[in-house]
Amino acid sequence: MADVEFQQTHLNDVSLEGDITVPGAPGQGEDEDEEQPSTLDEPVRETVMRDLKAVGNKFFHVLYPKQSRALLQEWDLWGPLILCVILAMLLQSSDTVDKVNDGGPEFAEVFVIYWVGAVVVTLNTKLLGGSISFFQSICVLGYCALPLTLALIVCKLILLGPHTTAMFTVRCVTVLVAFLWSTFASTAFLTEYQLPNRKALAIYPIFLFYFVLSWLVVSHQS
Repeated sequence: MADVEFQQTHLNDVSLEGDITVPGAPGQGEDEDEEQPSTLDEPVRETVMRDLKAVGNKFFHVLYPKQSRALLQEWDLWGPLILCVILAMLLQSSDTVDKVNDGGPEFAEVFVIYWVGAVVVTLNTKLLGGSISFFQSICVLGYCALPLTLALIVCKLILLGPHTTAMFTVRCVTVLVAFLWSTFASTAFLTEYQLPNRKALAIYPIFLFYFVLSWLVVSHQS
């Protein structure tokens, strides 16, 4: 009985108050709290502008793929979604706008090719032992479609003029450069996280993915 009473007295003396914070986690200490304010307290405008700057920064690193970790530190799908919508809208034929379907199948076709293709390439990367996460790979593949989107805009401007062989050659060269740039940029980001003896197997589906998008761009006539 004496031992039981001693244990109960000891438990009553133990403080049940504590700190559940993780040592070294962001936001520890007064200085870190000041450096990392909560996004719940900032205006919506600042939040939107910060996200837009992050998207623009990723677009810059696609056009100038020097820092291989720029697209992987904080992945997002805003950029890929914007590029997908632009591609799908520009690729739909103008002669189907007045029809019942309103160009829906063509828009859906580009949308499916874009996202399903990125998912298939990502699954192939993961099955080959890549250390990159699923959404990081989707983010990189989506952002690296930027050169092809710019090439499509250039091709649409060229199509406003006469349809000559010279103009078709210019379109082909433009799309070829964009295709090579998209493939180079994506492989620069993704192959670093692939096993050395399987990099060729990882690059081949990326090549096919951007080749299909390039074919849609260069074959667009209206």
